Amino acid sequence: MKVFARLTPTAALVLALAAPLAAQTASPAGQWDGVVSVSNNTIEIPFRFEISNTNGTYRGYFFDGDVKVPSQPGTFENGTVDLRFDQYGARVIATLKGDALEGKYDRGTRGAAYPFRATRAVASRAAAEKAPNIAGEWRIPTKSSKGESAWRFIVRQSGAEVSASILRIDGDTGTLSGRYANGKFLISHFSGARPVKYEITVNADGSLELLQNGQQKLPAYKLSDPRANQAAPTSPTQFTRMKNPSEPFRFSYPDLTGKTVSNTDERFRNKVVLISVTGSWCPNCHDEAPFLVELYKAYHQRGLEIVALGFEEPDQLKNPVRPKAFIKQFGIEYPYLLVGEPEDAPAKLAQAENLNAFPTTFVLGKDGRVRTVHAGFASVATGTVHAESKKEMRAEIERLLAEKVPTSH
Repeated sequence: MKVFARLTPTAALVLALAAPLAAQTASPAGQWDGVVSVSNNTIEIPFRFEISNTNGTYRGYFFDGDVKVPSQPGTFENGTVDLRFDQYGARVIATLKGDALEGKYDRGTRGAAYPFRATRAVASRAAAEKAPNIAGEWRIPTKSSKGESAWRFIVRQSGAEVSASILRIDGDTGTLSGRYANGKFLISHFSGARPVKYEITVNADGSLELLQNGQQKLPAYKLSDPRANQAAPTSPTQFTRMKNPSEPFRFSYPDLTGKTVSNTDERFRNKVVLISVTGSWCPNCHDEAPFLVELYKAYHQRGLEIVALGFEEPDQLKNPVRPKAFIKQFGIEYPYLLVGEPEDAPAKLAQAENLNAFPTTFVLGKDGRVRTVHAGFASVATGTVHAESKKEMRAEIERLLAEKVPTSH
């Protein structure tokens, strides 16, 4: 025989009022372990995510290692959080269900949305087994669509925890974060762009096998391994060249206000100029932008100019919402010109040979001629490679600023 308890009118009223109050007080603020599903929902990419709440204003944060990638101020209404990442032309829309978020990462015009879900972050448990040491630099022999024969795989490790990056000619994967468990390392990256994961197995012969997104297998060899010498990574300063180095670098394109900016403008006369071939869609260009801003602040008063030649999709050329957000995100004060679509770069900049990496930076002397071309950008994720690349660029700028003004061009 079942016995049912009868609620008094007062108790029923209390419960009725408590339910919506609980829904209102629940908050998505805090640390989250997120997952997006890519490749037609066949591959799940884990990532770290955070939501803050300051007086009712919500912000979301992806992570590239320890670097936060913030959203614009967002909302949390009726149990749903809405966070715009204008620098990517994207947004997170997810509903809070207990200790879980479920929704999507809307990529706007960049493609289909990624299903998005997250659970409250929990502290990592100590590894049940000792992780093998894979710290250091490795070589990945591979034939890429850009003509490369090898990539660099850079790994930092603390116990079972790993932070790594794969460096290609056009830049890197961003920080691949993860740990060792069940006999392999699982590392991944998603910071609003370039979602990828790798399962890494240490072979008996000391080499590594990297399984990318559960599909492509890549071998990796320590630099001390003779097999690492089968092929060398492409030098970023030898990849793109000028067809005629004696000619001045020419450009004449509109900025975001419609004003045409040209290499013959007085502001560039007798100046050292960096030309960044870029695009707001390009994750590696997002990596490069803070350094260019840093250089501009440090050297502009001494005669350095920087020009961004932006290659964007048709909708962004017509209405450059994302380039404007890109400029705002990084505090860019130098000209950002709209040149064409990404595939137009070789034709629009026909003075260059083998121009097919974003970003690519041309370094011009005071005579307007190109002294150095640097393909790609090694981000913070590459550690000492990033630091050394910045050091070399600063030295090049210092050297060119010290040169005498040419008597004629």
